[in-house]
Amino acid sequence: MLVLVAPGQGAQKPGFVTPWLELPGLADRLAAWSDIAGIDLIAYGTTAGEDEIKDTAVAQPLLVATAIAAAEALDATPDLLAGHSVGELAAAALAGVVTAEQALELVRVRAQAMAKAATVTETGMTAVLGGDEQEVLAALDRHGLTPANTNGAGQIVAGGTLEQLAALKEEPPARARLIPLKVAGAFHTVHMAPAVTALRESATAITPAEPRVKLLSNADGKVVGSGSEFVERLINQVSNPVRWDACMATMTELGVTEMIELLPGGTLTGLAKRGMPGVRTVALKTPDDLDAARELIK
Repeated sequence: MLVLVAPGQGAQKPGFVTPWLELPGLADRLAAWSDIAGIDLIAYGTTAGEDEIKDTAVAQPLLVATAIAAAEALDATPDLLAGHSVGELAAAALAGVVTAEQALELVRVRAQAMAKAATVTETGMTAVLGGDEQEVLAALDRHGLTPANTNGAGQIVAGGTLEQLAALKEEPPARARLIPLKVAGAFHTVHMAPAVTALRESATAITPAEPRVKLLSNADGKVVGSGSEFVERLINQVSNPVRWDACMATMTELGVTEMIELLPGGTLTGLAKRGMPGVRTVALKTPDDLDAARELIK
């Protein structure tokens, strides 16, 4: 059983799109999508620096567009689809719930609204690696922080104000390592509530289709059979935690044997190697990885 997964913000790296432009038609596809996404996808994916592509308004459209483009280049039919955070928009497009163009319109609104919401209060995110999960969650609660991403494999990302994160650093959970993340704000927390409103307004123009492939939701890891319900979950997800651990648990229950992580791959296959032992994985980083991915699913 094959699952295609689309990574979330933070997976992007400077120049990661460059080798993919050699594939026939891909540059034209990205150029056409740039007007919808509101950014020059080719320029940001090839020549922009790390700080430029870290910008939420840039990173999110870039990730969704390149994940969809890589899936089109792979041309495989998965049994299951899932995306981490903004990657859910790519998964929705690949499942046929929305078109690629509708996904890029939604991600443009999402990205700009989240970037704006992040300016209201000084917030951030810190990865908490290791430690006892219940002790970690108790420590976050004690400091008023949200477990914004529960990624499995001993990784929880805390989101909240800079003061709350500083207090966590002063009093960390036992046996846990803290890594501050280079993000603009506390995504998937109440601080993103204004972005939910903006995305909901934009989504009213879309009539979602029913998914052609089983599609997992970040909210609880469950398969969502209704296109309209999935879009509603996408909207609410902006200010609610991502439960990637639950997504991996469902993949295991359903019998996933192969995982291909779409461009820019590496993060989710890394989590799978620790959280889903025995599952064969390929991360699409360059076009050279397409052959390995096709070999995986023969």
